[in-house]
Amino acid sequence: QVQLVESGGGLVQAGGSLRLSCAASGRTFSGYVVGWFRQAPGKEREFVARIIWSTWGSGNTYYADSVKGRFTISKDNAKNTVYLQMNSLKLEDTAVYYCAARRIAATQYDDWGQGTQVTVSS
Repeated sequence: QVQLVESGGGLVQAGGSLRLSCAASGRTFSGYVVGWFRQAPGKEREFVARIIWSTWGSGNTYYADSVKGRFTISKDNAKNTVYLQMNSLKLEDTAVYYCAARRIAATQYDDWGQGTQVTVSS
């Protein structure tokens, strides 16, 4: 099991930027896929982005269409941390953001963080 701790949320104006962090404890992310999800009030949780952790290189990434070109997921092997850089934020990006992890061969994310609030104001 991987314990996940998110940080970096907050209040930002539309067009601004935030960087979220997801740190793992208990074990490394090696052999895992790490994803970011979000849930807005009254809506279902939705996928945002994911990265396949690799020892070398930047890792294979994938994004939801709604954030492609604005958000970037990345990793720091030394810190065992995954980041979500969010640029050109829109009002509709307001949500609680969660990071999650699953083993590469798994189909479901089993480990989840507590979530961090991102609020975009006009």
